[in-house]
Amino acid sequence: MEIRHVEDSDKEFWFRLDRHLSEAEFERKVRDKMGYVLSEDGKPIALLRYNLFWDNTPFCTLLFVDWQHQRKGYGKALMSFWEADMKKAGFGMIMTSTQVDESAQHFYRKLGYQDSGGFVVNVPGYEQPMEMIMIKGL
Repeated sequence: MEIRHVEDSDKEFWFRLDRHLSEAEFERKVRDKMGYVLSEDGKPIALLRYNLFWDNTPFCTLLFVDWQHQRKGYGKALMSFWEADMKKAGFGMIMTSTQVDESAQHFYRKLGYQDSGGFVVNVPGYEQPMEMIMIKGL
């Protein structure tokens, strides 16, 4: 297993899993090293991207493991790698979120994340179940 920062050459793989990111934002993730790709036997199978919440707190905005590789420890490995990278960079807290109807909340709790509130999006055309914010100290 190899985990590295996202590169331009990952674009086709990235957009197969991440349909929410614009091309301009992908280029920023590459430039600013705010995304990771996990590969097994040289084949990319998972990704993680983040931003800085309040411009000072790493916030994992997407963790996705390709469907046929889920539940094999790759998500945990990618989160652990990101957490260690953020700690090495001097951050003391990290964040993520998931919708309350998604099972990812249980995954994040197992990794030590705590529920920290949430918000409801009810703007027409953007409606979704409540988004729960989760935090973890490093």
